[in-house]
Amino acid sequence: MVATVHRLAAAMLVSLLCCFLFIATLKAQQQPQPAASDNTASPPSCIPHERDALLAFKHAVTSDPAGLLTSWRRDGGHGEQDCCRWRGVRCSNRTGHVHELRLRNTGEEEAAMEGKISPSLLALDHLEHLDLSWNDLTGPSGRLPEFLGSLKNLKYLDLSGIPFYGGLPRQFGNLSRLQYLDLSNSIFRESTNSTDLSWLTRLPSIQYLNLNQVNLGTVVDWPHIINMLPSLRVLRLSYCSLASANQSLPHLNLTNLEELDASWNSFDHPMVTSWFWNITSLRYLYLHDTSMYGQFPDALGDMTSLQVLDLSYNYNNDEKYRIMTTDLKNLCNLEVLNLDWALLYGDIAELFRNKLPRCSPNKLQELDLNWNQLTGMLPRWIGQLTSLVILNLGRNNITGSLPISVGQLTGIADKLPQWFFDAFSNVRFMNISNNQLNGTLPTDMGSTSLEELYLSSNQLTGHIPILPSNISFLNLSNNFLSGPLPSAVGSTNLNQLSLFSNRLTGHISESFCKYQQLFVLDLSNNFLEGEPPLCLKTRMTSIDLSSNNLIGEIPEEIVFLDDLVNLNLSRNHLSGVVPNKIGEMQSLESLDLSRNMLSGEIPASLSNLTFLSYLDLSYNNLTGRIPSGSQLDTL
Repeated sequence: MVATVHRLAAAMLVSLLCCFLFIATLKAQQQPQPAASDNTASPPSCIPHERDALLAFKHAVTSDPAGLLTSWRRDGGHGEQDCCRWRGVRCSNRTGHVHELRLRNTGEEEAAMEGKISPSLLALDHLEHLDLSWNDLTGPSGRLPEFLGSLKNLKYLDLSGIPFYGGLPRQFGNLSRLQYLDLSNSIFRESTNSTDLSWLTRLPSIQYLNLNQVNLGTVVDWPHIINMLPSLRVLRLSYCSLASANQSLPHLNLTNLEELDASWNSFDHPMVTSWFWNITSLRYLYLHDTSMYGQFPDALGDMTSLQVLDLSYNYNNDEKYRIMTTDLKNLCNLEVLNLDWALLYGDIAELFRNKLPRCSPNKLQELDLNWNQLTGMLPRWIGQLTSLVILNLGRNNITGSLPISVGQLTGIADKLPQWFFDAFSNVRFMNISNNQLNGTLPTDMGSTSLEELYLSSNQLTGHIPILPSNISFLNLSNNFLSGPLPSAVGSTNLNQLSLFSNRLTGHISESFCKYQQLFVLDLSNNFLEGEPPLCLKTRMTSIDLSSNNLIGEIPEEIVFLDDLVNLNLSRNHLSGVVPNKIGEMQSLESLDLSRNMLSGEIPASLSNLTFLSYLDLSYNNLTGRIPSGSQLDTL
C-alpha cells in the first residue's frame, strides 16, 4: 500500500514537472526574439580616437570637389558619428578598428582632393589598406610623408598619381607586412626619384611593386635588390630612366614573378645580355622602347608560360642582327605578340612557318608585325591562326599575291583569296596597309567580324565587294579600285571611311545618309560624279571630296556641321555661291574651295571663323575681298 502511494506521488510529481516545462517553453516562444545571436550581432561602432584621427585627416584636405568626405561628420545622427559607415572607410566587424581607407580619385583630374596627408593617420594602429591614389595631397613640402612608414600593419599602400617630388622614404622599409606597393608617378613625370632601393629588401611579403615613372637612373644595383624579393609577382618599372639590365645574377630568386614591365627605359645593350630571360614563370613581359639591340635570345623560346610578349620599338638597322633566329614555336600560351617596329628582316613565310607558335589549338589573338622589313608572300599556314582578333602587317615589303587556298601552297592567283578572310572570320582588326599586295578583294567579306580594316597603299584592283556589317573604320585608299561606291558600307556605326586615290566612279549614294556616327569621309582623287550629298551628319569632323567631277551647288545644309574641322571641295565643277552662313561653322580650321566655278561675293561671315588656319578660294569666279579681322588677318 505504501509502495503504491509512493508510486502515485512520483507520477504526480513527474506530471507537474512536465506541465511546468511546457508552460515555460510556451512563454519563451511567445517572448520577442533578439535581433541576432551573438555570432551575427551588429558590428561595433568605430573607436572614438580613430574617428577623431579621420576628422583630422579631413581637416587637412583643403578641397574635395567629388565630395568623397562629405559623410565624415561628428554631428548629426548616430549613423553620421559612426565612422565605420563613412564613405571609403571599412572597419573590423569584430573590433570596430579602422582596417581600410579607400579614397582613390576615380574621376577626372578636376575631381581630385587637394591638401596634405595628415599625421593623424598614425592613430589608426590597425590600418591594413590605404589608397589615396590620384589625388593632390602633396602638401606644402610636396614630398612623400615619411611617417607612413610607421603604419606597421599596412599590407596595401597605393599613392600612385599623387604629384610628389623628391626621394622615396627609406622608412617605407619598416612596412614589413606590405604585400602591395604602388608609388608610380603621373604620366611623363619623373619628379619622384630614388638613389637607394635597399629598403625594399625589408619587405619580404611584397607581391606587387609599381614604381613607374620614378627616376631610378642612379640605382645601378636595382636587379640585385629586386632579386631579393622572392614573393614578388608583379614588377612595373617603366619610364624609370634605368640605364641597363645586363647585370649578372648568379642565382635567380624571382620564381613567382608573373609580370615584368621595364618598357620606356634606355638599356642600350644587346638583348641577349639581359638577366630576365631565365624567369620562366613570367606570363606578361613588356620591353618595348628599351633601346636593346641584336638577336632575340634563344632562352626566349623556353619561356613557355608567356601570354603577352611586347618587344616593339627596339630597332636596329643592321640586317645581320635582325633576322629572326629565335624559335617561338613552343610558346603555346602566347596570346599577344607585338614586334611592331623591331625592324625584322627576312622572308615572312619563313617567319610564320618556323618561328611563330605552331600549337593546336593556337591561342594567338593579337599579332603585330607592323613596320618591319619583311618580304615575300604570306604563307598558307597563317590560316591556322583561328583565334586572331588583331592582325597588323602594315608597312612591310610583302609582295605578290597570295595562294588561292590553304591546300595549294604554290598556287598563284590574281586576287586575295576567299580563304584568307574565312580563316580570320573572328578577326576584328586587320592592317596590311603599305605593302605591295595585288589582285582583287574577295567577292564577299560580309561574313567576317571585321570592325577595322586597313588595306591602303597596296596595288589592289577590282570593285569594292560587300563589306562586313560591323565595320566602323575602313581604309582602302591609294589602290587601283574601280567601279561604283558600294551601296552598303558596314553598319550605321561607321566612323571613318577613306577611299581616296582610287578609280571609283558614279554618284555618292543617298545611302550615306544612314551613317549617323560618321566623322571622317575622304573620297578625294577619284572619278565621282553628280552633286555632293545633302544629308551629311552633324558629328562629322572632316570631309574631303576634292579632285572628283562633282557638279551643282555647295549644299546649304553643310553649314550645320558644327564639329567640322576640315572641308575640302576643291578641284571639282561646283557652281553657285559660297553659302553666306559658312561663318557659323565655328570649328572650321581648314577650308579649300579652290578650282571650281563658284561665283558671287566672298561672304563677310568668313571673319567669324576664329580657328581658321588655311583658306583657299583661288581659281573661281568670286568677287570682292576676303574679309579682314580676327583670324583671317593671320593667314
